[in-house]
Amino acid sequence: MSEGTPLLQASGISKRFGGVHALEDVDFGLAAGEVVALAGDNGAGKSTLIKIISGVFPPDGGTLFYQGSRVAFANPQDARARGIETIYQDLALADNLDVGANVFLGREPMTRRFGLPVIDRRRMRAEAAMTLDRLDIGLDRLDRPVSALSGGQRQCVAIGRALHWNARVLIMDEPTAALGVPEQRKVIALIQSLKAHGVGIVFISHNLADIFAVADRIVVLRRGTNAGERTRAATNPDEIVRLMVG
Repeated sequence: MSEGTPLLQASGISKRFGGVHALEDVDFGLAAGEVVALAGDNGAGKSTLIKIISGVFPPDGGTLFYQGSRVAFANPQDARARGIETIYQDLALADNLDVGANVFLGREPMTRRFGLPVIDRRRMRAEAAMTLDRLDIGLDRLDRPVSALSGGQRQCVAIGRALHWNARVLIMDEPTAALGVPEQRKVIALIQSLKAHGVGIVFISHNLADIFAVADRIVVLRRGTNAGERTRAATNPDEIVRLMVG
């Protein structure tokens, strides 16, 4: 990928579900180390766009470029293998498993004991601890089930999992929803840390205060089309609301 090439570029993306045009000729770009917020009312097309980027849906029209090359993801696993991770609002964590097991969920390392293959839980916890330390996430015990963690701590585990697997693009769907103010601030700080690691972040939120706290650019969707794009420094919440409602 040459200097100046977007990390991710969606060009002319369209998607239909029966007679419903969920997206129509939508453009979206993301650079390494940049946070781009997707704003829009319910039904604006935000979820459809991120599901196309993450391999859940194929587009009906348009082209997706990743690291300068045209791509067509067969499924979410294909996108993840290329470095695109999505953290949905429900986090997709296994409540009964500990932090290390959640970081490696579905990709567990194996070792052998008495000649038999077993999951290497010690390695999972050790590597999870290293990843969380990189992000300055302080969890006193990694052997507790994640059901015992707070909402903010659970969000941190999901972010740590994405970073551990070398995410280049991280899609965050309502990451501060249902969190208290101190935990919201921790997640915002984590996003700044991810930027410093060169991760490109797609940030989806209905909270304009959070958008203006983290976003470098704001892309507004309305009824499945591009309604406007602004840098954070060149706009304000009132203008973004006007773009959202038309």
